[in-house]
Amino acid sequence: MKNDLLLKAARGENINRYPVWLMRQAGRILPEYRAVRNSLDGFKSLVKNPDLCCEVTIQPVDILDVDAAIIFSDILVVPEAMGLNYEMIEKKGPWFEKTIRSEFDFKKLDSNIDINDRLGYVFEAIKKTKKELNQRVPLIGFAGAPWTIFCYMVDGQGSKTFSESRKLLYQNPILAHDLLNEITNTTIQYLKGQIHNGVDIVQIFDSWAGILPKNQYEEFSMPYLEKICNAINEVPKTIFCKGAFSSIKNICLLNCETVGLDWTMNIPVVRTIVGEKKTLQGNLDPCLLYASSKNIEKETQKLLDSLSSKRHILNLGHGVYPDTNPENVKTFIKTIKNYEIN
Repeated sequence: MKNDLLLKAARGENINRYPVWLMRQAGRILPEYRAVRNSLDGFKSLVKNPDLCCEVTIQPVDILDVDAAIIFSDILVVPEAMGLNYEMIEKKGPWFEKTIRSEFDFKKLDSNIDINDRLGYVFEAIKKTKKELNQRVPLIGFAGAPWTIFCYMVDGQGSKTFSESRKLLYQNPILAHDLLNEITNTTIQYLKGQIHNGVDIVQIFDSWAGILPKNQYEEFSMPYLEKICNAINEVPKTIFCKGAFSSIKNICLLNCETVGLDWTMNIPVVRTIVGEKKTLQGNLDPCLLYASSKNIEKETQKLLDSLSSKRHILNLGHGVYPDTNPENVKTFIKTIKNYEIN
């Protein structure tokens, strides 16, 4: 591979500069992405079109000069594969007509699914993207963490509190565990399918980790993250648990190579926890990219200077916001690429 910095950093191998990529880089901020997106009838039309997924996955590599591509898809393809269809409503987000709030609902889910049949369009997009990348940079695969997927399947839409999901943990914990286990098994199959078709590294996004107290997070999320980490051994794994600082010590014990940090997490503190056993990823505040080029360069430099280990992948502390100026993103990336590790 011409540029394998990301994989070297994830494995703890020697690097001469830090690799950089951005969560949600495939689209959102690029006019070139919006041109593709606007030519179609809805977001899901793009997600299910392997040729166009390939095109928008590679755009940030060409335009922003990032050190990795991340396959363009959606974490909600997993519940859909399990028989729970969703719609993506413009300016509102995902919406599920049916939800899982009882044993009766749970029994309606499809079991023993053929992952290649249900999610073959993602695998086809991966194969096409790997071919078009031609070993320029690694390709990242991903999935939502079981707890995050659970939130959407129970609440049926985005929420600030996911109160229906949290209510179920108290009212019917057995059902909650049954659903989480089913999601986990499907996710493992899905990630293995991505790896089989060519991704070089995978990331698990627990976007709603921060809404649970520590005791519930360690009961209803950690065991399922652990099961996924132990099942996937073909490629490096990154675990990103947004807002779960109270559980960071246990997250760092998971069988993964990289731990992603959101912008509220202190890198030196987490480094003292993991030592040189793990790579850390992150964690620039996405809102910094609204600042002037001078301030972006200054704060990025400050972050770089604070790093005490080569086991680090530069990224934002969450996905890049859609109204971010691409030129500001380029400033962030150039600052990192011009920084030499002593």
